Amino acid sequence: MPQLVNGEWVKGHIAASEIKNGAFHREPTRFRFWITPDGSPDANGNPTLPAEAGRYHLYVSYLCPWASRTLIFRALKGLERVIGVSVAEPVIGEDGWVYAEPQVAAEGMAPFREHWHLYTASDPTYTGKVSVPVLWDRKERRIVNNESADIIRILNSAFDGLTGNTLDLYPETLQAEIDAWNDLIYPNVNNGVYRCGFAKSQASYDEAFDSLFATLERLEERLELSRYLAGEYLTEADWRLFVTLVRFDSAYHGAFKCNLKRIEDYPNLSNYLRELYQWPGIRDTVNLAHIKAGYYINPAINPTLIVPKGPLLDLDRAHDRDRLPGQGIWRRT
Repeated sequence: MPQLVNGEWVKGHIAASEIKNGAFHREPTRFRFWITPDGSPDANGNPTLPAEAGRYHLYVSYLCPWASRTLIFRALKGLERVIGVSVAEPVIGEDGWVYAEPQVAAEGMAPFREHWHLYTASDPTYTGKVSVPVLWDRKERRIVNNESADIIRILNSAFDGLTGNTLDLYPETLQAEIDAWNDLIYPNVNNGVYRCGFAKSQASYDEAFDSLFATLERLEERLELSRYLAGEYLTEADWRLFVTLVRFDSAYHGAFKCNLKRIEDYPNLSNYLRELYQWPGIRDTVNLAHIKAGYYINPAINPTLIVPKGPLLDLDRAHDRDRLPGQGIWRRT
């Protein structure tokens, strides 16, 4: 997709930095500032920003699985009245991510529809990919963080004093296990579907495809005996997996050629997917129409731009996960 070059939006410029030797390599995110309850320096002495209601805003897309992580944590942590949200249009064109209505990111800033304006407001000479999600600081008029893995951890704890919500999706006693699952799932599943879809050589596609489905088989086995990935409690690892599973049958299976099996063909993964989708507040973070439009109305992926009418998905039908022991929510004491 197009990108910024020295602070200028270049239409028709296709970022090639993510393709190396025929394989897809995701460009790293660059805004990695942190928010803490009182703005105290972190454990390494780095400055942080204080949690304040109304100060921060999320810019997301229903299409993007990384952005969906942040919407999920915003919902689970009850932050709807603390952090605002703007949702981009699903189809990415020559202007990149755009918003249907003009956005006013902060007092004194000109309204904009193109998402890249947030990047140039933060760094006037920025060169690189312009992505969602963005956690924006309305007070300092800059991007706080554009790494979804960071943002969900910020949302998990920084604002608890404002909401009283003690749900902990990254509890200390489970962190090693959560990290281990994340380390398996991110390269092979979350990013694995993209490595399939954007591969430029048969060998790169084959390697990504085999790793993806080998990992799905391993997850299927885990979920036969464990209600959630880390045991009896829903954690960050489950939601990081969920955002890929919920897009798989409607998008990745066809558009990204991830077509050995559907998630529906895995009994445990499909029931697990439905349980998570039916969790309070989660279905509102999923927009399957946006997901299908974004992946199929993209000439680089689907030259005909025809959006398939199927598959017929029923994520609201009953699941069988109650057969396994599970507490569901871990709360801080």
